[in-house]
Amino acid sequence: MLPEIILFEANKNFTTVKNALDTGLCLTFEQVFIYNGFMINKEINCESESNNGVGKIRKKMPDTEILYELADFFKVMGDGTRIRILWALEDDEMCAGDLAVLLDMTQSAISHQLKVLRMSKLVKIRKSGKNVYYSLDDNHVKMILKKSLEHVKE
Repeated sequence: MLPEIILFEANKNFTTVKNALDTGLCLTFEQVFIYNGFMINKEINCESESNNGVGKIRKKMPDTEILYELADFFKVMGDGTRIRILWALEDDEMCAGDLAVLLDMTQSAISHQLKVLRMSKLVKIRKSGKNVYYSLDDNHVKMILKKSLEHVKE
């Protein structure tokens, strides 16, 4: 969770930055500076034509924590090796050894990437005796891969 930062404006006292922004307040980086742990707004001079819609848009946006989780998701998806593994698992499950052969990598390197993908809930495992098989966690992952490929090919 992000810490709340107190914001003060001339003749107004907003309890938090979020509270100030919810009222439609528009700030630029240059207008805000840090002093003793408090944010102080020197001057508000936003000339945006969409200034009235800021509050409406802000209410529709997901919570900041969710957006940071989404950014972390894209960081995981942003690795070429992990994308190759996900594509290899698109239609069927595979073990780490087969993935290593397919992608011409060491089994250790594949296992490391599979661990990251499992922690991100992008792949799941199925154990059969001593063997562990990996597959895409659900259809959302397949859909994200296909839609992303469509976007890249445009």
